[in-house]
Amino acid sequence: MLPSATQCLPCCTLILLVLLELALAQYEHLGYPPGYPDPEQEQYTVPELAPDTPRIQLRLAGDKRKHNEGRVEVFYNGEWGTVCDDDFTIHAAQVVCRELGYVEAISWSPSSKYGKGDGPIWFDNLHCTGKEKTLALCPSNGIGVSDCKHTEDVGVVCSDKRIPGFKFVNTLPNHVENLDIQVEDVRIRAILSSYRKRIPVTEGYVEVKDGGKWKQICNTEWTQLSSRVICGMFGFPGERRYNARVYKMFARRRKPTYWDYSVNCTGNEAHLSSCKLGQAASLKSNGTCGGGLPVVVSCVPGKAFAPTSMMGFRKAFRHEQPLVRLRGGAIVGEGRVEVLKNGEWGTICDDNWSLLSATVVCRELGFGTAKEALSGGRLGQGMGPVHMNEVECSGFEKSITECYFNKEALGCSHEEDAAVRCNVPAMGFQESLRLSGGRNPYEGRVEVLVERNGSLVWGTVCSDGWGTMEAMVVCRQLGLGFASNAFQETWYWPGEVSADAVVMSGIRCSGTEMSLSHCLHHGAHLSCPKGGGRNAAGVSCSETAPDLVLNPQVVEQTTYMEDRPMFMLQCAYEENCLSSTSAQVPANSYRRLLRFSSQIHNNGQSDFRPKAGRHSWVWHDCHRHYHSMEVFTLYDLFSLNGTKVAEGHKASFCLEDSECDEGIEKRYECANFGDQGITVGCWDTYRHDIDCQWVDITDLKPGDYIFQIVINPNYEVPESDYSNNIVKCRCRYDGHRVWMYSCHNGGSLSTETEQTFPGLLNNQVTHR
Repeated sequence: MLPSATQCLPCCTLILLVLLELALAQYEHLGYPPGYPDPEQEQYTVPELAPDTPRIQLRLAGDKRKHNEGRVEVFYNGEWGTVCDDDFTIHAAQVVCRELGYVEAISWSPSSKYGKGDGPIWFDNLHCTGKEKTLALCPSNGIGVSDCKHTEDVGVVCSDKRIPGFKFVNTLPNHVENLDIQVEDVRIRAILSSYRKRIPVTEGYVEVKDGGKWKQICNTEWTQLSSRVICGMFGFPGERRYNARVYKMFARRRKPTYWDYSVNCTGNEAHLSSCKLGQAASLKSNGTCGGGLPVVVSCVPGKAFAPTSMMGFRKAFRHEQPLVRLRGGAIVGEGRVEVLKNGEWGTICDDNWSLLSATVVCRELGFGTAKEALSGGRLGQGMGPVHMNEVECSGFEKSITECYFNKEALGCSHEEDAAVRCNVPAMGFQESLRLSGGRNPYEGRVEVLVERNGSLVWGTVCSDGWGTMEAMVVCRQLGLGFASNAFQETWYWPGEVSADAVVMSGIRCSGTEMSLSHCLHHGAHLSCPKGGGRNAAGVSCSETAPDLVLNPQVVEQTTYMEDRPMFMLQCAYEENCLSSTSAQVPANSYRRLLRFSSQIHNNGQSDFRPKAGRHSWVWHDCHRHYHSMEVFTLYDLFSLNGTKVAEGHKASFCLEDSECDEGIEKRYECANFGDQGITVGCWDTYRHDIDCQWVDITDLKPGDYIFQIVINPNYEVPESDYSNNIVKCRCRYDGHRVWMYSCHNGGSLSTETEQTFPGLLNNQVTHR
């Protein structure tokens, strides 16, 4: 007998629910960017364990690249040991992370990725479901029963987020000082009225959130080294003394609520969770701590983050560091690490690259400790030499150049370039900007919060002149990565109706600002010819971006001179690839051309695609090809005093993968109206013998010149780094021959050397 429709309904509903859950699960890893409400988290409840459950404690140890990852270590029977990777799964990692107070596990690693541990291997062949309240409840061979070696020690990566209401539970009080600190959250709370209005917060009580309540720490065992760790966590490179008397008076007036433990830090930890838990705090009957007061820290911000009153922050970020710099990062305080040596910028190889070394870089640059030490060219590949390898720091060096490194170790490629993400002070920039009406959190109409007649109101931004650089600043300010598009029309995004009015106009950004308010703009005197509404500015953001870099050696090696008759240059003449004097010369005359090849690499993290879709590419009948960008490269010759004496340009008639690094497949080929672009790890070669790949030097006098190439000069396509879009060479022309020497990428040499080459210092200076 066939089941009735009513009987089928429950099973259909169940199938639909399962399918919906699977569909949503594929997006879970994307998370929610700042400003979007997170899903409700369950509140932590202290697990109730049966009396016969073995009592263990966990910690994350070893060579970390983030504070919330490491080798899993277990304290049992008075001794620390490890866990074997046999049969270990993400479910076991889930149990470990939740037992440590993190919301979830992100991943796990076998084969002692975080270094080999010591002591017994307490667990082997763990079979967890992920729901166990402690690792000790997962089925295994039995505690201490193992056939593994320490080369099989397992490691985990936990989420940044802590479980709301997490309560530190210490079941082994005799060995409390061996434990990592596990709390729900940490903050610096400004106490004095003079510090409450300042941004960022640099001085106040250190408070930890434990069991859903904020508590102060007793300062009886607190040292300056612990203050250094706290300041680093909040984006400050160092700590300083403070006026203790004022805080004594305050503590008498308002009774503190103390946490149950003291804190032991060595001073080189990147995060409080890597410090050790101290002894249980000895609190008096009236709730005060014996002979002590609440811990206070006072931090010294880097010069880019000097505190000011709430609305008065106007400093644009200007990077002035002679020995170390960050490149290719989306936001301030992150990027590929580059060091200056012998007048040339180079990278650091990621062998042994650790959170400790990354933190030295971050502090040196005026930030706090490192959030993450990245390897494998994760923030794009550099050019030039690899200056340092196998870097090892103590954590107290003033500069990464003072750390030990292996001078003999060679063979590192730029695929192994090391990078960092640093803790930077909370400036509150995200609260004054939002994206509205987009299909996802990474796109929308730009809406800003401004003061009007004494109150704060949301409004739109005039799109007149709105471009890539401005969009880059918006995406950075919201922590959403790089701009992928800048929109001058947003009629398809219905933003907040109450925010339709234009409140900012005339915005011009250099691209390095931390906030849109730091860019040049009209201020209170608005001027917006087309008005707001459908013409308001909009952006879409992306976590990755391409990075085009030209190979200077190829330019140097392929330069030559050619005399070409005018009648063979008609197509080039139509494309304005000749100097203006060519309009008045007869067809049988010659033009003298400086010719060379360009090899343009994509060293970024995503493919370089032309801004215009193929529907708007322009067919050029003379050359029989489509133009996908109006101008792709500029070629200029300067006299030694910086005057432009000759120029050329190359329209992007065809962006394609000419060749690729080993193991990478070509994706773009423009024959037969194919897709145009340059894949990551590939390069497009503009050969010396194609039209417009030259500078017309017919009218040039013999002498010494500077030759300059600029890629993507109008910022039509967003990139992670525009500073390396320039190549400069010295050029000598004796009337019969021409040759190039000292060719280099913009920003690859020391400032002193770079200043001996007139022209642009980097592509960003040219912006409008």
